[in-house]
Amino acid sequence: MAHSADDDLIFIEEDRSPDNIADVDACWRILIVDDDRDVHEATEFALSGVEILGRRLHLMHAYSGREALTVLEREPDIAVALLDVVMESDDAGLKTVVAIRQDLMLLNLRIILRTGQPGQAPEADTIARYDINDYKTKSELTHSRLYTTLTSAIRSYNQLQRLDASRRGLEKIVAASNQFIAEKGLHSFAEGVITQLASLIGIAPEGLVCAASSDDEDHPEQFRVIAAAGRYSHLIQQRLEEIDNLHIAQSLNQALRNHYSTVGSRDITLYFRKNAEEGFAAYIESAEPIREVDQHLLEIFCTNIALCAKNIDLVNELRRDALVDRQVGLPNRNALVLELDRRLAEGAHNEVVALLDIDQFAATNDMLGHPYGDALLTATAQRLRALFDNSVFVARLAGDAFALAGQGRFLDTATIQRLFAHPFLIDEIDHPVSVCLGIAPLDGCSNGQDALKNAYVALRRAKALGIGQSVTFSPEIGQSAREHTLLLRDLRIAFERRELSIVYQPQIDLASGKVIGAEALLRWQRADGEFVPPDRFIPIAEQSGLIVSIGRWMLPEVLRSLKRLQAAGHEQLRMAVNISSIQLRQPSFLDFVNNSLAEAGVAPELLELEITESVALEGLDAMVALLDKLRSQGIRIAIDDFGTGYSSLNYLARLPFDHLKIDRSFVLSMDTSERGARIVRTIARLGSELEVKTVAEGVENQEIGQRLHAFGCGAVQGYHYAHPMDEASLLLWLAEHR
Repeated sequence: MAHSADDDLIFIEEDRSPDNIADVDACWRILIVDDDRDVHEATEFALSGVEILGRRLHLMHAYSGREALTVLEREPDIAVALLDVVMESDDAGLKTVVAIRQDLMLLNLRIILRTGQPGQAPEADTIARYDINDYKTKSELTHSRLYTTLTSAIRSYNQLQRLDASRRGLEKIVAASNQFIAEKGLHSFAEGVITQLASLIGIAPEGLVCAASSDDEDHPEQFRVIAAAGRYSHLIQQRLEEIDNLHIAQSLNQALRNHYSTVGSRDITLYFRKNAEEGFAAYIESAEPIREVDQHLLEIFCTNIALCAKNIDLVNELRRDALVDRQVGLPNRNALVLELDRRLAEGAHNEVVALLDIDQFAATNDMLGHPYGDALLTATAQRLRALFDNSVFVARLAGDAFALAGQGRFLDTATIQRLFAHPFLIDEIDHPVSVCLGIAPLDGCSNGQDALKNAYVALRRAKALGIGQSVTFSPEIGQSAREHTLLLRDLRIAFERRELSIVYQPQIDLASGKVIGAEALLRWQRADGEFVPPDRFIPIAEQSGLIVSIGRWMLPEVLRSLKRLQAAGHEQLRMAVNISSIQLRQPSFLDFVNNSLAEAGVAPELLELEITESVALEGLDAMVALLDKLRSQGIRIAIDDFGTGYSSLNYLARLPFDHLKIDRSFVLSMDTSERGARIVRTIARLGSELEVKTVAEGVENQEIGQRLHAFGCGAVQGYHYAHPMDEASLLLWLAEHR
């Protein structure tokens, strides 16, 4: 016995002769087909006591073509047919050949055609037209010639049978390999090995035992049975030393410790290497000797299944990645959908799925660093898992979004929000955290995807309302979401059909009364003449990302319009264009702006980009760097809608900008609220302190303009001065107000 250093599979044979490859009682079955009984007797006499390739011959008899077909249909394992040509008809033998090959599909059977009338059919023509293997006259088949002919035919039959067995075995091995790729874990894998091995060598799945390294930390060198079948089923999970059959225990132990396979006279122990250090073994007990062809197939099986075994851990890791979020150790979105499907299939009643999103996570992550953000996500996951029992399914969806699924009485808004009433202790510092919630009932949902979609709709509504908000999905909210979807569809179509247009609203310097610039505004008029308000479609464009494409069309259009206004004599007119945070995040945004200016032939100093303060939430450092580059080229930056977003003096101190725009909602409140007037005055003073010009929007009467001037506001725009207008109208208006 020997084995290589790299643990190749080695088969050790015990008292076996290479010629004795089958049961000692096996024989070659020969069918004699002839209507002359004397021919049967003569053939029996000629073959009396003959052995071919180590096996005796067993002669069978049929006296017509029809009788031969009946025998062959009932007894398919016949090696050779000695077939007479002329029996019940002149061509009965030839018809029988056709039926054997085409109807019975016995392609391995060797057919030797015999005739007592050599001239009955030309030999070459008969062999060419019919699938026969030899053609002899009866007078030629003496003892020696008959022996030679049968030996050649039987050798061919045996080789074809072996090839068929190998082919079937290889097909089973390929099928087994494909099955094992999908097995979940080593235990299922081992059970599959038992079934496939038994099928491969044609025995019942009994007497097969698989063993693998024990997981017992106290007994690391011990092995345990992980799969068994038949009369050995009771051995499952037993340690090898507990098995009462010493031969099986020793065979498995030897294979597992020495990493090779052994073959006995009526059993075989196969070793399957899982990796360089460990593997598992299968003991196979057979009532008959294992044929040589099966040994070769088992060797191929070992090689292929060993490769499958190596992939078990990898497949498990892939499955884990498919269903588990590695960062926080919770189930992921895929697992949540499966869980919701399961609950719905079981008739979930009064159950909900709740999505929670950590408020201002991106900004906090940017200011305090990614290690803090990771720690916060982990702490959130741990708190959610610790404070709910197993009836509540906890998952992480993506980013800072988590999900809870369970009974509604456990997952109401107040209960979930209370979880975040206490701050998180991170790096020895207490950090208060708030979340937005979107809750959707499972009742009425057809599947988990629908329930999750409803919860997302509710969560988006909650986030739109502000920090710490909660929304429960309702049919009305669903209808609103559908309308949102339809509006987005229509917007895409309108953009493709060039139904969007640009209008311009002049900006007036309060000190001089001169026109200093204009703001470019987007408008949408449907084909039927209906105008869609900007506050309806622009947020949808931003949420969907369509604003990027719209912006790439709009900015060049505005700059070309500005160039035409300059040609009409308005050389110092400045043009303001709104830019969303999504556009600013595009890697090519800076190049896009520069290329648009160059193509239009407009100086950078005449372009002003209006951004909202919320851009700081997208990553302050990167945003500051981009805005610095834009301003270094002469492009002006304005903070639009100041005070309506996530205002922070920290953001304002770091963001580079030239103008501060006072939102129209504050300006309009000046007529009715002294508090509104104080806010406007405060923003104007803030701009003065920061040495930036303030621009007020929404000025609708002279009195408001005068008060804004008194507050120190630098410029205004609004209906009192001019409505938004297209380029042609703007040219006329500018001519009148030159």
